[in-house]
Amino acid sequence: MANYVFGVDIGGTTVKLGLFDVGGNVLDKWEIPTRTENGGANILPDIAGSVRDKMKEKGIAAADVAGVGVGAPGPVDGNGIIHKAVNLGWGEMNLKKELGALLNGMRVEGGNDANVAALGEMWKGGGQGYRNLVAVTLGTGVGGGIIIDGKILTGATGSGGEIGHIHVEDHESEACGCGNYGCLEEYASATGITRLANRRLQASGEDSVLRGAEVSAKTVFDAVKAGDKLAVEVAGQFGEYLGKGLAVIAGVVNPEIFVIGGGVSKAGEILFEYIRPAFDRTVFHGCKNTKFALATLGNDAGIYGAARMVLD
Repeated sequence: MANYVFGVDIGGTTVKLGLFDVGGNVLDKWEIPTRTENGGANILPDIAGSVRDKMKEKGIAAADVAGVGVGAPGPVDGNGIIHKAVNLGWGEMNLKKELGALLNGMRVEGGNDANVAALGEMWKGGGQGYRNLVAVTLGTGVGGGIIIDGKILTGATGSGGEIGHIHVEDHESEACGCGNYGCLEEYASATGITRLANRRLQASGEDSVLRGAEVSAKTVFDAVKAGDKLAVEVAGQFGEYLGKGLAVIAGVVNPEIFVIGGGVSKAGEILFEYIRPAFDRTVFHGCKNTKFALATLGNDAGIYGAARMVLD
């Protein structure tokens, strides 16, 4: 029986790798650069080389490795086929097959990075003890991962869980990164909160510590904690959009818990004071008991979830 598993999280600038025992304890973790030149042709060979180097360093035989799990930034279907990863330069590719071949037939599992991070939070993070959860990543964008009965919900082409692109506002003139208008990501991400704050500052003459300051999600929530009225209004707008968006998701997949991560989550549990009222007001009555928690694994969620995919 194998004793080890590797978890890999491919990012736009670095690839994070972790060596785990089958109980989910991280034994080592490290990073290599993501070489995106030449259409990302070096990325998988670099990963295979790094895994082999680590096995050699630790004296681990191939037969003692359960496999390698990989999270990648793009839609990955249930067969491990990635349907385009723009920031890696990849078109359609079978992650399982290609990386497996580079590792002499070792088992490989692949998934979308946000979905894989959700699996990590379920296994060893803020969602421990739950089998039905939605992980929400509030970073530069809004990412999501949906876990139903312990399994990632991928959808037909791996686009399941793209919660940042739920339409929440009809009257929006700025386009989202996806090309649509009025997506949840435009109001609930770190950049979205900054946008809401700047709009509020321009539209109103009221005093605020944000005036003349460098406006960011962090400075907004620091100002909220200090009782700044304008910042509190911005947090209310953010909470209204996100609370309603999560109520929609709850009515579709009925999770036991929402696990909130990403840079914005560093504001802490104060976020729930603004999200929960809109959620409770608009959610279907059968989902009113859905819990909220903060993610705990940070940037390691991806490697944990990737390892877990293999062990499943």
